[in-house]
Amino acid sequence: MEGTTNSPELGAVLVGVDGSEPARQAALWAAAEAARRERPLHIVHGSDTDGRVLYVSAKSIEHVRRAGRELLDATVAAVTEQFPGLQVNPEFSRSAPVPSLHRSAGLHDTIVVGSRGLGGFSSLMLGSVGLKVAAGATTPVIIVRGTENDADTGVVLAAVRDEHDVDCARHAAREAQLRKGSLRLLHVWNILQSVGEVVTLLDDVEEIANEHVHHLNAVADRVRQEFPDLAVQVDAEKSTSVASVLVEASRRADLLVMGGRRSPSYLGPTLGRVTHSLVHHAHCPVELIPRHTDEHDGSES
Repeated sequence: MEGTTNSPELGAVLVGVDGSEPARQAALWAAAEAARRERPLHIVHGSDTDGRVLYVSAKSIEHVRRAGRELLDATVAAVTEQFPGLQVNPEFSRSAPVPSLHRSAGLHDTIVVGSRGLGGFSSLMLGSVGLKVAAGATTPVIIVRGTENDADTGVVLAAVRDEHDVDCARHAAREAQLRKGSLRLLHVWNILQSVGEVVTLLDDVEEIANEHVHHLNAVADRVRQEFPDLAVQVDAEKSTSVASVLVEASRRADLLVMGGRRSPSYLGPTLGRVTHSLVHHAHCPVELIPRHTDEHDGSES
């Protein structure tokens, strides 16, 4: 099994702001996360003035720059009012939001985005900027959603697919430890994908189920060894829809942590079908942990 014996390093937190209410909520959530980690908070505004300079007047460009800096000042003021001891670093970028956030994130930093940006539909859908940030990230990304109920369950939920998810589970354990909460490792396997649409041999189903539980327990054992003081709950469920089970489980969690897709397809190196569903419909913030390409991995997470 891959991984190291040391707790994963959680670096600084970056949050993108664009003047929308979801971005403001994301900034406050990111500030709380940075305070838990005892790391700085970087507030980034990508103005895209470089991309507009050929077809927008100099006066309009200056207006965009002024508005962007005022937005940063207002966001910093709102954050420092609630977290007076937090180190906050505003960053005005002339590039578009997505490359600005990707470029500003260090190796161990975490990017935070709101569930929806300016414009678009006031629905459950993730904004296009947030989707592109999540799809192309090489560092962890958190999509802040489901915070309107302000529920505090003390539970960090980690979606575990197989033993390759040990790093994801370790990251979730570190998040739970910072929150002085507990960790729930949940493995959901799609019975139709495993044995086909017509199941004739019960022994086959039981054998497959035991194999899935074996992988989950291997990850749980590793986490318990590295985090002996952390309460760890282990659950395995079978369903015809992995995403629906995880969405429902997210109702009872403060954060859902899951590994991004390893194979570079679908919507990018991080977003597969299941992760795509979760960032749109989860009832709590979702953290995606990017994984490297694995030619032997053909799953759809």
